[in-house]
Amino acid sequence: MGKTKIVLVGAGSTSFGVSTVADFFQQREKFLDSTLVLCDVNEAKLNRVKRLAERLNEATGKPFQIESVTDYRRALQGAEFVFVSVEVNRLERWKLDWEIPFRYGIKHVLGENGGPGGLAHALRTIPLVLGIAREMEKSAPDAYLINYVNPLTRVCLGVTRYTRIKTIGMCHQINKGFSLVGQVLGLTPTTHAHFPDAGIVRELKTKIDLKQAGLNHVTWIQDLREKNSGRDLYPEFRARLQKMPASWEPLSRRLYDAFGLFPATGDGHVGEYFAYAHETSDLRGFDFEERARESAALDERVERALTDDALRDEFLRNESGERGIDVAAALLNDLNQYELNVNVVNNGALPGLPDWAIVEVPAVVSGAGVMPLRVPSLPDAITALLNQQVAIQDCVVKAAVHGNRHAALQALLLDPLISGYSVAEKMLDELLQVHKEYLIEFK
Repeated sequence: MGKTKIVLVGAGSTSFGVSTVADFFQQREKFLDSTLVLCDVNEAKLNRVKRLAERLNEATGKPFQIESVTDYRRALQGAEFVFVSVEVNRLERWKLDWEIPFRYGIKHVLGENGGPGGLAHALRTIPLVLGIAREMEKSAPDAYLINYVNPLTRVCLGVTRYTRIKTIGMCHQINKGFSLVGQVLGLTPTTHAHFPDAGIVRELKTKIDLKQAGLNHVTWIQDLREKNSGRDLYPEFRARLQKMPASWEPLSRRLYDAFGLFPATGDGHVGEYFAYAHETSDLRGFDFEERARESAALDERVERALTDDALRDEFLRNESGERGIDVAAALLNDLNQYELNVNVVNNGALPGLPDWAIVEVPAVVSGAGVMPLRVPSLPDAITALLNQQVAIQDCVVKAAVHGNRHAALQALLLDPLISGYSVAEKMLDELLQVHKEYLIEFK
């Protein structure tokens, strides 16, 4: 613990900025006297989040120094942690990633991280985060980059391959795994909520020991036990699963039957990587309008919290469910903390995948760094599926970093969602054209 400099790039974001700032105040004892530097190109949104941070600071005895800049490069000197969550016109661009492939007969279920939509998304976000990492090499070469940007595995691979920056990808989707298991075991009510309640998940973690491994959004529950006794819960899970409604996670159930392990992510995310996912999906995709409404409502709540003490205090109590700040606290305070999932360079942690691949596995986090735990091999068929995705990621990163259309085409031709060469070519050209102003390396 000490006077640490922590930079939040993308702090004006409705979800990331507000929740991350609130999380730091909830864990302020582990970061006392540190400086939080909020960065965003949208000055109006940045100022709103800064004013909320100042309000939280006043209410908690001023544990932080609060600063803000619109150019993150001015904030990097001396930083120890750089949290990154950056997108450009996220919902508008994602909607195009969703709609365009459908015109070419691609039946995808989400279009964010896998398939042709995931390719287009990665071509936009990898250069953004890589640019931040390269600036860190100049001004904060020893800092940790904690990345929340999707497609998370592809973004992290770009950074670890082309820079020396220590990079940790963090994803809250494991919370969905706990929620799914809790529903099947009767520990929590059945729900189809995309984001499980963080308080319920925290309670489930006191009862369930869940171990998962794989690639981000394609992770598999390897072991499932009762927390206190160590009793194997997979047999009970299997028996109770048969009694769940047929509409409950139908794709995950099929994958469990076929491959022997249950996915830890929910049908939406895991469905991005399987050509037959459309058979169990309504193909409505993400609810862009609802997310826009939620974002506007959160903006309004933040505005009111600037003058309403009760609402301000809600931000000090509500959990986000993210773990990036817990990881930073463990690194800073040498906590030897067990983390259920981090996304890091493999180096043998998950057998059967290349050492350079970005894998999602458990880890111990201390002052010495993030030490991924070596986990048992996944079943051969799952390992084969993951290696196919790793090969796609390799092509996507090359395409994004070098503006290489040939590598982008290879990524599509390797993708199980693509059924025809001419379709891949024409769709790629349209995606490159419609997003051209956001594709830094393709100009």
